[in-house]
Amino acid sequence: MTATTARPGRPSWTTLVPPVAVLVLVATWTRHESPWVLTLIAVLLVGAVLAAVHHAEVVAHRAGEPYGSLVLAVAVTIIEVGLIVMLMVGGGDGASTYARDTVFAAVMITLNGIVGLSLLVGATRHGLASYNASGSGSALTTVVALASVCLVLPGFTVSEAGYEYSASQLAFAAVVSLTLYVAFVLTQTVGHRDFFLPVSSDELGRMTGVLDEDGDGHADPPTARAAWVSVGLLVAALVAVVGLAKLLSPTIEDVVAAAGFPAPVVGVVIALLVLAPESIAAVRHAARDRVQISLNLAYGSAMASIGLTIPAIAVASIWLDGPLELGLGPTQIVLLTISVVVSVLTVVPGRAKALQGLVHLVLLATFVFLSAQP
Repeated sequence: MTATTARPGRPSWTTLVPPVAVLVLVATWTRHESPWVLTLIAVLLVGAVLAAVHHAEVVAHRAGEPYGSLVLAVAVTIIEVGLIVMLMVGGGDGASTYARDTVFAAVMITLNGIVGLSLLVGATRHGLASYNASGSGSALTTVVALASVCLVLPGFTVSEAGYEYSASQLAFAAVVSLTLYVAFVLTQTVGHRDFFLPVSSDELGRMTGVLDEDGDGHADPPTARAAWVSVGLLVAALVAVVGLAKLLSPTIEDVVAAAGFPAPVVGVVIALLVLAPESIAAVRHAARDRVQISLNLAYGSAMASIGLTIPAIAVASIWLDGPLELGLGPTQIVLLTISVVVSVLTVVPGRAKALQGLVHLVLLATFVFLSAQP
């Protein structure tokens, strides 16, 4: 993972944006109705998201793999939870489904968008994209289990009407989600760390072993001081993202409604905003023949999006008014099932052609189109 290096004496934009965003948040908290102020808030919100992921990358680079992917996934999830809660607090027609729509969108974007782009770029640049099927397979298995418990089953239970869990069922799903996520993190970082490290491949795409990190030409990890500075700026950026999202949430809903799109599109917008920087990072790794890290980012983000977001939303629902619909509709279940089957067929061989990346991207395009035109 590389970080942008600023010229001596000239702070980079990623250093300036978090404190500026916090100052604007404080200054506009009670008065932000002007279109110009809302535009400034929107620009700073995007900048704060990008800055947050950048500083998470710096910390991740210091920590090394697979800890780096974990840091990025958790940072992105904090942003996602903040955006969801702020939109739910603001109310609106889709408030009861914002959590479901955003989490499902994040799962589809990671399983098909990030994975598809990474495989397409990696295979195009290097003939075939190679990765460790054991590590990626266990990550995909955990994602499927989490999605089934938190997004599919609520539509089939009978304790509550519609697509809701009862209070006890929601508590159970939250505990199970957190347990699975923690178990996977321990597997990734302690029990079987080697399964999640980048692998090298020969000209035929056969996996030949763990990639030589010392000779890949990447920048050295940042110093401890630089990492701690990034920790501070990361916290500031996360605070700014959550606060600015609260101020901007009514505008996001109004724009989606004015365009004639259904409420679930709000979740797609949030997920695209949050995962865009991580998608760029995954593609950069794929271009360097480090597809395993790209898959770590993709599946780790999907896992954190469910395993951390659902427990957080479950706790927040104690204070939030209104129902919490988590169950997917029939069309969404079909899309998820197809994505899971294709993902399994992609992961099992341990290498992929560019065609497989394109298949995943077509599934993502189908999901986005049907979200806007159900």
